[in-house]
This record gives sequence, structure tokens and C-alpha cells, in this order.
Amino acid sequence: MTNLAGIILAAGQGTRMKSARPKVMHAVAGRPILGHVIAAMRAAGIERLVVVTAADAEEARVYAKSEGADCVVQEPQLGTGHAANAARELLGNFEGTVVTTYGDMPLATAACFEASLAAREKTGLSLAAFRTKYPAAYGRVVLDGSGLLNRIVEYKDANEEERLCNLCNAGIFAADAKAFFRWTAALGNDNAQREYYLTDVPALAQHEGVGCAVALVEETDVMGVNSRTELARAESEMQLRLRERALARGVGMQSPHTVHLAFDTMLEPDVQIEPFVVFGPGVTVRKGATIRAFSHLEGAEVGRNTIVGPYGRLRPGATLGEDVHVGNFVEVKNSRIDNGAKVNHLSYIGDATLGEGVNIGAGTITCNYDGFDKHRTEIGAGAFIGSNTALVAPVKVGAGAYVGAGSTIARDVAAGALAVVRADKVEKPGWATKFRARRKQEKKK
Repeated sequence: MTNLAGIILAAGQGTRMKSARPKVMHAVAGRPILGHVIAAMRAAGIERLVVVTAADAEEARVYAKSEGADCVVQEPQLGTGHAANAARELLGNFEGTVVTTYGDMPLATAACFEASLAAREKTGLSLAAFRTKYPAAYGRVVLDGSGLLNRIVEYKDANEEERLCNLCNAGIFAADAKAFFRWTAALGNDNAQREYYLTDVPALAQHEGVGCAVALVEETDVMGVNSRTELARAESEMQLRLRERALARGVGMQSPHTVHLAFDTMLEPDVQIEPFVVFGPGVTVRKGATIRAFSHLEGAEVGRNTIVGPYGRLRPGATLGEDVHVGNFVEVKNSRIDNGAKVNHLSYIGDATLGEGVNIGAGTITCNYDGFDKHRTEIGAGAFIGSNTALVAPVKVGAGAYVGAGSTIARDVAAGALAVVRADKVEKPGWATKFRARRKQEKKK
């Protein structure tokens, strides 16, 4: 289907979140809620998007624009129908189908919008609905004898029979754009809140002889987030989906429920993930790699058959080649570590390039920051860096060079050379014995 536009209603105050951030900017699996909705609509082929925000939601507007969406401000905020009608500013002359949804549904999928678009083809207008065992305070969707929408009844207005209905409003509409804006412009506010409700649109359409088809969607897909508790539930459901997808693709996990994935984590088949591993956004792990327990990765790439951890930390810009070992309590940031190199324990590698086969001893650090700027360390292929070495950047260690343990290297080391920087040993025979005796005597006084 061509000529599709989407309206994302994201002007809600989110007071139950108890946060200064716009509700839709809270993250699920490392991506703002709004980003999940945008991605789902795009996956359904809805390319042109308009996000409706509150006046004080600058963070949401900046993010939406970074994702290629347009924005309009709803001011004052007079209900969902008023918010949808605000998009007329950008879509008033649009010729095609418009889909409206809420910006607080991080679990929305392309299937939700595809179902809405398919149902819209039947009559010209569609509403998405879901069935639930626990309808609680959701608006009830009452069907007529032909299976079209008869009416939407808010819980507080529903009678006993209507409250037994388990078909509930999901808040997604699809309609011809010009007709949709004609209906939203005609909405009234004759209600206790004096607001304009999007749920009144089907009644206006019916007056024009346009029925409203109902698209059935999954309940979890349209779960809204209005509180920290609901945000945690959405995170839990998203993690379940991401883990199941990874396992289906051939990723091994000993204890899946302890592994935390990001929305864009890319794990190739035969990757092994041990318990209690956290993936932030922007991580790719190639085939055969192992991520051992209690490791944290973000903005990093791990090559084939490489081992990270346990207790490894890869920060943004870390790129590991094949058969690399990054061991326990090793942190790597903005560095390239080439094939076969080893940094096995207790080291910091920042703003560095390590050639093939480099060996980094325990306790080695790259001193990359001088208080003003970051500087790089370059270590050539096959070099050996002894334990407890400080490499003061900018500095280069040539291919095949050795650096003796305990050295502080502030000047370049030539290829194949040995560099040792240590103070001369000073030994005073008997000094320690005399010192202890003197202090013990002083304590007795």
C-alpha cells in the first residue's frame, strides 16, 4: 500500500511516571518508547510520520526529528481528538491513508498497523482492538451484527452487560486522511472534561454512512506505559521477545532470564552467552564468540571465536578481531584489538590500537587522557607488554617489541627492541628489623 502517513500522539504529561522527562522518552531495551513506535510504523511501510507533542517536550521533538519524523505541538492540550487534529497542520493536504496511534506503546509491532490497514480497506475506517481476560477499566468495543463497530463505551459509562465484554479499544485508527481530518474537526467536547475524544470519530463516520471495521491485535503489543511499574513490565516483555529471537537464531544462553539485551543487539549463530551479561545499544557479536558471565558491552563489535570476560567491559568504540581474549576485569574503550591479541586480566585499554598477537600483561593501562584531550596508543603486531605497565599516550610500541614489567613508557619503542623503565634498586640491610624494634620500644613509653 502506498501513500501512508502516521500520527503518533505523544503529548501526554505522564504524571504517574513522576519524572521531568517526557513519558515517551523513557527507554525500553535501550531505545526510547517513542523510537519503538516509530520503528514499528516504519516496518509496516508507513514512512511519513508526524509526532504530536506537548509544548515543553523539546527532548521528544529533537529525538523524533533525528528519526526522520515531523513534529507539531498540541497547545492547549484538549484531548486525544484535539491532538490528532493538530497534525492537520502538516497533513491537511495529504492524499492517502493516515494511521493514528499512541506514542507510549513500546511493544507495538508492524503487525498491529498492517492489521489496521487491512481492516480499513473493508469500509474506509478501522479501529484496532484486543481481547483480554482482565478488561478492567479499558474502553469496551461493542460490535454490531455484521462484526463492525457499533460503539465504544468507556468503562465508567458502561452498564453491567457491556462491562462483561472483553474486546477493548487499542487506540489505533486507520482512515482516508481527508475524511479523518474532517471528522476530527467536527468533534465536540460535550463531556465532563470538556475535551475532544478520538473515540468519537467512528460515530461521526457512521453519520456519513461509513462503517468502522475492527482489526484484532495482541494485547501485549498495545500495552501502554503510564507508570514506572508499567515501564518495568514492558521491559520484561521486551527482554523475553529479544531472548527468544536470539535463541531461535542459534545463540546459546545457559541462563536466558539473566541476560539483558538491547533492541539492536546483533548475535550471530553459535555465540555463547553466559549468565548475567548486559548488552547496551550498538553491540555486534560474531559467530563462535563467547561472552562470559557478568560482562557489560555497549557500542562494541566482537569478532569470531573471541572470548570476553568474565567481568569484562567493552565501552563504545571497542572493536575486537578474531580469536581475541579480553579477560576478567579488563575495560576496553574506543580501541581496535586485532586477531589473536590477548588482554587477559586487570587492564585498561583506551584510545588504542593493538596489532595481531599482542600480549598485554596484568595491570597494564593506557594513559590516554591529559585532562584536556584524548591521545592514542599504538602497539605493533606481536609486541609483549609486561605486567603493571603504564603507556603514556601519545606513544607507539613497535612490532615484536618487549616492554619490561613495571615500566612507564612515555616515548616510542622501536620494533624488536626491549624497553625497561625502572628505578635502581636501593637496599639497606637490617633496616626493617631495626625500624620495627624502635617502634615497639616507642609504643611502650
